[in-house]
Amino acid sequence: IISALLLAPVLAPMLISALASQTLIYPRADLRVSPRPLSMGLSTTARRARFASRSLSMSGAKGGAATKFIVVTGGVISGIGKGVTASSIGVCMKMLGARVTAVKIDPYLNVDAGTMSPLEHGECFVLDDGGETDLDLGNYERFLDVILGSDSNLTTGKIYKRVIERERAGEYLGKTVQIIPHITNEIMDRIHSVSRSPIDESDQAPDICMIELGGTIGDIESMPFVEALRQLQLSVGRQNFCLVHVSMVPTVGPSPGEQKTKPTQHSVKELRSLGLTPDFIVCRSKEEVTLPTRQKIGLFCNVPTERVLSLYDVPTIYRVPLEMLERNLDILISEQLGLTSHR
Repeated sequence: IISALLLAPVLAPMLISALASQTLIYPRADLRVSPRPLSMGLSTTARRARFASRSLSMSGAKGGAATKFIVVTGGVISGIGKGVTASSIGVCMKMLGARVTAVKIDPYLNVDAGTMSPLEHGECFVLDDGGETDLDLGNYERFLDVILGSDSNLTTGKIYKRVIERERAGEYLGKTVQIIPHITNEIMDRIHSVSRSPIDESDQAPDICMIELGGTIGDIESMPFVEALRQLQLSVGRQNFCLVHVSMVPTVGPSPGEQKTKPTQHSVKELRSLGLTPDFIVCRSKEEVTLPTRQKIGLFCNVPTERVLSLYDVPTIYRVPLEMLERNLDILISEQLGLTSHR
């Protein structure tokens, strides 16, 4: 762990540089591989041209353009890899020339992760401003090469504490303080504040704000946050909001086994019942999810098959952004958010 922390500042720039040239260098020499051909058949030159045109399109829109929000949720089980997924998507978008920031939502009542046992919740990552946060903030900083603040980690305890303080100070002018609108408004205010806060030396607001919702869709603890995200989607517009749902696809039976889609179907059904519809579904599994399985998930979850991605277990998390690039996730998300070239 100590070695990984020491190497993180070195590996992050290497990762970004390697992705630009479509070659990924892993911490171990024996894991250095060449990527498979892109599924859309784009040459390296054509792909870089797309990167350049989109980068120009985004930079030309800066100033008056609305911030784009990419939300990552999880289903079926917790600890499915939402943090690495969000970090990797951020790397892909950063390759387009975007400034990317991140928000991690933790639905527990603790104000921060400083008093939580690392045996229960993993490492406590300390930010530059002294904030004690969830370990996913460490992934964001290492992958995206940014400096985040304490406001990038929202917890139920932090939100409720602030709302109660404001109520005691009389800021609500005698109104009955409720989950909706007071708690949800506080959540959205925090998210908007982070989305406008500079994260690098350019001192400019981010173009894209990654939001990871901790836990599992359907948990009672996360309901206020889900409602806040639904309202956020309504306020910023669908053209500025992209939802990526990460779900588990288990394999049952003797080898090779059968990949089951029912858990993902129920997870998406629960998500849609709460007012959110996924634009992309990331299928987590030990082995690559087959095309028929992805087609079935797309059919029953009302998502195009090309937007149902298989992200199976890999030897190192530094492989994940490259897997996304090979599946053209960067291009698909760009189209979803209206970042395609106007040439």
